[in-house]
Amino acid sequence: MIKRVYDNLDKYLKANKALVIYGPRRVGKTTLLNNYLRKTKLKYKLDNGDDIRLQNILKSQNFKDILDYAEGYELIAIDEAQQIPNIGMALKIMIDNIFGIRIIATGSSSFDLSQQIGEPLTGRKTTLSLYPFSQKELLNKFNKHELQDNLENFLVFGSYPNSVLAKNKQEKIDFLEDLVGSYLLKDILSLNKVKSSSVLLNLLKLISFQVGNLVSINELANTLRIDVKTIDRYLDLLEKSFIIVRLGGFSRNLRNEINTKSKYYFLDNGVRNAVISQYESLDNRNDVGQLFENFIVSERIKKSSYDKIYGSKYFWRNYRGQEIDLIEERDGGLFAYEIKWSKKKAPAPKVFMEGYQNSEYKVINRDNYLEFIL
Repeated sequence: MIKRVYDNLDKYLKANKALVIYGPRRVGKTTLLNNYLRKTKLKYKLDNGDDIRLQNILKSQNFKDILDYAEGYELIAIDEAQQIPNIGMALKIMIDNIFGIRIIATGSSSFDLSQQIGEPLTGRKTTLSLYPFSQKELLNKFNKHELQDNLENFLVFGSYPNSVLAKNKQEKIDFLEDLVGSYLLKDILSLNKVKSSSVLLNLLKLISFQVGNLVSINELANTLRIDVKTIDRYLDLLEKSFIIVRLGGFSRNLRNEINTKSKYYFLDNGVRNAVISQYESLDNRNDVGQLFENFIVSERIKKSSYDKIYGSKYFWRNYRGQEIDLIEERDGGLFAYEIKWSKKKAPAPKVFMEGYQNSEYKVINRDNYLEFIL
């Protein structure tokens, strides 16, 4: 078993507060919860949001029924809580009326998309985001040398638990095909904000071929024959659903910098490849640079979240075509990273270093990438 970064939930549980664990489907939230409950000394009740009887109790907002449900327990744990209408209000009722109660609620992106949790639990919750396995978590299974040896697997099949633990290539492919076909867009579609999954999948296919490149919203709209505002909304939904990540352009004081376009990356390489059904080995691909860049950006996002590295992430590019893949603005400083699959030298653009003289610049390649994401 691979130890997750949030293996000890006691550090995050507080009396009269809810611990909300977000994350994409099939990322291991249920396993994390069950592993914790097996070890806890708290008297707990575990339920699943798919249970119709539980839904009827908690969505009712009836104080007596909700308080009777939780009576006598120190911990209420609800898996897949996003399935329960008005779940935020039900949790608020328990938190405000049962002295010392602790609550764990796991859920996918529907929590955020439907705004069920935010307002009712203002000041009453701690939020954790769980991602596919990070390289740091995988140090429980592999040493650093083995992580490097398995880099191709991570670039092609990603880091979802089922993919990493699969016995062979076909099992990995079967899982990813099922994930994209059955689970990936389920939360968005369940909210009736998108009528057809085919539109979202076609949008994701276009994004997958443009990983690391500037994305034109107008071009996407023209290709899909959808208006620009709808494309913007769909991209926002896909980002909130833990499928893609957006980087905006960094610009502070140089006239010729591009800051009106964005770059998009997938949170998991396996999902990116499954969207376009490309599972070939690196020797037979022409997108290795894109795969490596996507992998580094997504792993850096996990590290920043888990290690509490606060700051903003951007890319930098000017109209002369000079660019830097990743800019981090944090701790009062500016840190620039060029991500290269090849080991060739990549000097910093002179105009950037002159414009931002106090910034740091580093090339991330196959020799040093682990120190950047572990």
